[in-house]
Amino acid sequence: MLAYRHAFHAGNHADVLKHLVLVQVLQHFNLKEKGWRYVDTHAGAGGYSLEGGPAHKRDEFAQGIGPLWDRTDLPPAVADYVGLVRRFNGDARLSQYPGSPAFAHLLQRPQDELRLFELHPTDHKILASYLGSEPGVQVRMVDGFGALRGQLPPPTRRGVVLIDPPYEIKTDYARVLAAVREALERFADGTLIVWLPQLQLLEAAQLPQRLKAAAAPAKKGWLHARLTVGVPDAKGFGMFGSSVFVFNPPHTLAGVVGEAMTWLAPVLATDGIGQMHLDHQAG
Repeated sequence: MLAYRHAFHAGNHADVLKHLVLVQVLQHFNLKEKGWRYVDTHAGAGGYSLEGGPAHKRDEFAQGIGPLWDRTDLPPAVADYVGLVRRFNGDARLSQYPGSPAFAHLLQRPQDELRLFELHPTDHKILASYLGSEPGVQVRMVDGFGALRGQLPPPTRRGVVLIDPPYEIKTDYARVLAAVREALERFADGTLIVWLPQLQLLEAAQLPQRLKAAAAPAKKGWLHARLTVGVPDAKGFGMFGSSVFVFNPPHTLAGVVGEAMTWLAPVLATDGIGQMHLDHQAG
């Protein structure tokens, strides 16, 4: 259960989509002065080296943040995302990739809160060292699924939840669905972002439809953005894309993410295969 380390996948195409959406959501929340609470159920280490070590075993960032780094024609949402990656690197060359907690921290204001949960002891230790003593931030080594219920609703009634387990075990799919249902029961107008892998697996194919069915309590509807960058291998294995399902998305999200994915699909595609699909429903 604790074998997964995101360091091997940092900065890949799935991170690009997930973090681009997260950035747009938090930037929208920052348009109002009232504080927000960000809850990350599977926070990881917070930041990852792209120079040697795990990241170079797969070089997945070469089909993710890598092709975007020196582009001068980025659409606005992609430019916002890449700009924060640059800030994380001190505007120097691309040597590190920020995890979801780092993006949230870069956008955090004094009135905002971060609640970060990570079970892997090594990643938790790194995350706690990085952000554990920062104002408004709590880092805990507990099961994020279980901890979520105690975080909702936040005192300000403004909150963003990111749920992105590794899905290495099939029970994660059921736990995601259960967590979403409970979160919406407690906080029907909260913004929930669920990351999903594209795999040749029944549970992966069924989860988006199950999330749509669970979205009824969401006061502002839902959005499902899918980015396909390749095809499964000859044996039907491998992640060939990913998607994010957003409950109570900002009203501007569909337009900016649709534009970004239309541009990203051919740029991040392998073997010339790149597709995007955006589906959404207002509340």
